[in-house]
Amino acid sequence: MNIHYPKPPYPSPKQPMPGTTGKMDPRPDHGENSYKGSGKLKGMRAIITGGDSGIGRAVAIAYAREGADVAIAYLNEHDDAHEVKTLIEKEGRKALLVAGDVQDPAHCRGIVQRAVETLGGVDILVNNAAHQASFKDIADISDEEWQLTFAVNIHAMFYLAKAAIPHMKPGSAIINTASINSDQPNPTLLAYATTKGAIQNFSNGLAQLLAEKGIRVNAVAPGPVWTPLIPSTLPEDSVKNFGKQVPMKRAAQPAELATAYVMLADPLSSYTSGTTVAVTGGKPFM
Repeated sequence: MNIHYPKPPYPSPKQPMPGTTGKMDPRPDHGENSYKGSGKLKGMRAIITGGDSGIGRAVAIAYAREGADVAIAYLNEHDDAHEVKTLIEKEGRKALLVAGDVQDPAHCRGIVQRAVETLGGVDILVNNAAHQASFKDIADISDEEWQLTFAVNIHAMFYLAKAAIPHMKPGSAIINTASINSDQPNPTLLAYATTKGAIQNFSNGLAQLLAEKGIRVNAVAPGPVWTPLIPSTLPEDSVKNFGKQVPMKRAAQPAELATAYVMLADPLSSYTSGTTVAVTGGKPFM
C-alpha cells in the first residue's frame, strides 16, 4: 500500500490548547480508512490516555480492529472522544470514555477502576497523554508550567501503572509514549523534553521490575507527528514547516504510529520488554 501523505507547508490555523482534530488542515489520518485488523488483540482490554486525538486515537482504532475493548481517558475534548467511541463500537467492541485531568492521582486510579468495572479487566495500558509548551528562554517557564508538564507527562504514568498492575495478568503490556526528545531534546521544549527523558528511564526500570510478573513494559519514541498538540502549542512558523527537518521531509500521520503500539501489545511479542521503538521518519535515535 503506497500512501502519499502531505508535506510542509501546512496551512493549519493556530488553536488554543489542547487543540481539536476538526480544525486541523490537513486533517490527520488516524487509520480510519486504512487500518485493517487481524485479531492480534482479540479479547483483550486496553486503557489509552489521550485517546481522543492524535496518536491515541490511531491506537484506539487499531486496537479495536485487532479485537480489543478500549477505555479512552481524555481531558475535555468531548466531540473528539465521542468520534473515537463511535469508531470503536463500529468494530463491535466495547468503548468507555473517562473525562478528567490525569494530574490528579485519584482520577488516575478512577480511570483504572472504571475500566475494570466496565471492560472486565486490564490487559494493556497505553500512557499517551501529554502536555507541551514552547519557550525560547528559561526565564519564561513559570514554576506552574514546569510542574504541570511533569504532572501530566510522567507523574500520571506512575499513578496509572501502579493502579493497573494489580489487575494485570502475565502477558499484559504497558506502553509509554516517549519522544525523539528523550535523547535529542529540543531546547525550546525544555520541560517537555525533560519529561520524555524521564519516561524512557521509567519504562526501562519498570520493565525490569515487572519481568517476573510476566508484564512487559516498552516505550514508543515518535518523531514529529501531525496531532492537535502541534497547532495549539508551537509558533506558527514551526507549525507551517513541521516535520521538514527529518529525512522524510514531513510529519508522520498518527496512523503511521499505530502499528508500533499494536506490535508491543501483541502477546506474541513476549520477549520484547524494556525497549524503545523509534518512529522518526529516518532520523537516527540514539
